[in-house]
Amino acid sequence: MPGGGLSANGQIWYRARNAFFVHVKPLSRLFRAKLHAALKKTDLFHQVPPATWRQEWVVHCQPVNTGEAALKYLAPYVFRVALSNNRLLKLTETHLTFRYRDATRQTKIATLPAETLIQRFLQHVLPKGFQKVRYYGLFSPTQRSRLQQGRRLLGPVAPIEATQRDQRQAIPCADPPPIPCPACGRPMRRDQTLRPVYCRSP
Repeated sequence: MPGGGLSANGQIWYRARNAFFVHVKPLSRLFRAKLHAALKKTDLFHQVPPATWRQEWVVHCQPVNTGEAALKYLAPYVFRVALSNNRLLKLTETHLTFRYRDATRQTKIATLPAETLIQRFLQHVLPKGFQKVRYYGLFSPTQRSRLQQGRRLLGPVAPIEATQRDQRQAIPCADPPPIPCPACGRPMRRDQTLRPVYCRSP
């Protein structure tokens, strides 16, 4: 979610107040109502106790200062697999040995049959029709033109040193330095721009 929004005519960018993201209580009620409406269309709705929809829900929401910090936080959840290669210790024709951490954060070793391991691994695979990341508001695929307009109004920006309240502002800056190639270290150059593919979320 961006720290601000476009005016109705798309000509002005309204910046959010410092240290403000969204109110958590209305957000929790909105999330509860959305889930209630979605489950009501399925056979699972009757399995949820009615008291669940009357009590207050807890939705955690906080600012992350910069987009780079948000990416570092979210990337492991979005792209990390359930069992990475560096945790694998031994592989036989029938069993696999790997490291894991228990609830006390202690490192332990487990050996599982192949069938059991595959069953546990598949519990981390999303069902067909689900996706890990969804885009709403200005980041929705149907709002690309308004998103580009917002970027034009903001212009090139760069973070400055945090103030005493650890707030960040944006100031105009020069073009960013070229990105080095991760393979050879030389500066990369732009060869072409790939146009976005318009699609709808399932």
